[in-house]
Amino acid sequence: MSSEARSEARSEARAWALAAGDGVVLRVHVVPGASQSGVAGFHGESVRVRVRARPVHGAANRELVALLADALGVRPAAVTIDAGARGREKRVLVRGVTLGTVRGRLAPHASVDTPRARR
Repeated sequence: MSSEARSEARSEARAWALAAGDGVVLRVHVVPGASQSGVAGFHGESVRVRVRARPVHGAANRELVALLADALGVRPAAVTIDAGARGREKRVLVRGVTLGTVRGRLAPHASVDTPRARR
């Protein structure tokens, strides 16, 4: 892989989290109906999150909010779906955290190169 391609891949992977006024905006690709819930790498410029719930009556969105709140160490009320409530591609606002904190807490879960700790 050329250095230009590596640089492009790094900048693309970093676009999944952007600083916003009082928090961070995440680009999220949700996979509903998964066998396991959790952060599962990247999907283009979005962090991929698998949820067990089906997209019926907002169940998948509620599980997404709870999962992100738990992973980031914030209250569920601090996590809101800013755009994409009816689709797989979402923008999620997380209040009360910094960009560095979000990247530090989610990147180990999202990295395909880092083995996950067993629970």
